Amino acid sequence: MTAQYLSWLALWGAVALYAIAMVASSIHVAQVADAKVAARAKARAAVAAGTQATGDAKPARASAGQEPQVRVRSRAAGIAASTTLVGAVLNGVGVVARGVEAGHAPWSTMYEYTITGTFVATVVLLLVQRKRDVAYLVPGVTGFSTIALGIAMTVLYEASTGLRPALQSFWLVVHVSIAIIATGVLIVGAVATVLQLMRDYRDGGTDWLQRLRWLEATPSPAKLEALAFRLHAVGFVLWTFTVMAGAVWAEHSWGRYWGWDPKEVWSFVIWVIYAAYLHARTTQGWAGRRSAVLALIGFVALIMNFTVVNVYFQGMHTYA
Repeated sequence: MTAQYLSWLALWGAVALYAIAMVASSIHVAQVADAKVAARAKARAAVAAGTQATGDAKPARASAGQEPQVRVRSRAAGIAASTTLVGAVLNGVGVVARGVEAGHAPWSTMYEYTITGTFVATVVLLLVQRKRDVAYLVPGVTGFSTIALGIAMTVLYEASTGLRPALQSFWLVVHVSIAIIATGVLIVGAVATVLQLMRDYRDGGTDWLQRLRWLEATPSPAKLEALAFRLHAVGFVLWTFTVMAGAVWAEHSWGRYWGWDPKEVWSFVIWVIYAAYLHARTTQGWAGRRSAVLALIGFVALIMNFTVVNVYFQGMHTYA
């Protein structure tokens, strides 16, 4: 079996397993939501019964606004956990095999960047899961990985070739690896932010979101915002190192730190947007929906930098 065939086989296996994980985790999230609704109804009934028996309304006030704590053990949860883990392993095998096939770090094309980025995003999700119950993030992250990896395999795939002269540098390992890790972290942060906004608007009475019962499985907007902030803060630090390493590499390769290349400009724009988000998040009056929207604008800019800028803008980074 050649490295090329192994990479191809492992990555398609990862696509299939991520898709299964997305479906299974969605079922589990729906089950958690149903359990929370049932627990809340039971608690209200108990409070009402106690109030009628004692004639005292204090118990009702004491329990108001409390989120029921429920744990749902289901086959769907086990399937989601195992397929996410095995999918990440296969994704990693596919990346390593591509590197063996290419004879260099597999980060020189959009295809290689994507297959590595989906691996990192899934690993970040698995690491966060070790610290806290974030089952509500699994459908979004595995769904994103399924789509991105599928596009990489069907649209972005390029046969392995030698590195262009500008990429024959150890800075390929330093600069691009940090950019990929930052992207993976920011993907998970973006999923948390989307859920934060959906839950916030739903709690605020937005009609169409009231019908999305599965949102009951997510924590409060404040908790989602705190998680998203931590992820975005880590991603921002990594993106700062990405921009700095890119500038040093540009000076080493082209004799200047900054040249207004489209990729350089967009990378700096992304940095500015996330810097504005972090500042806004810590400023009273901007926390909540406004800062969350800024974070999503930063993520859209990140995706545009990888897609639109790479494909339609000519510059020193057109090979990326």
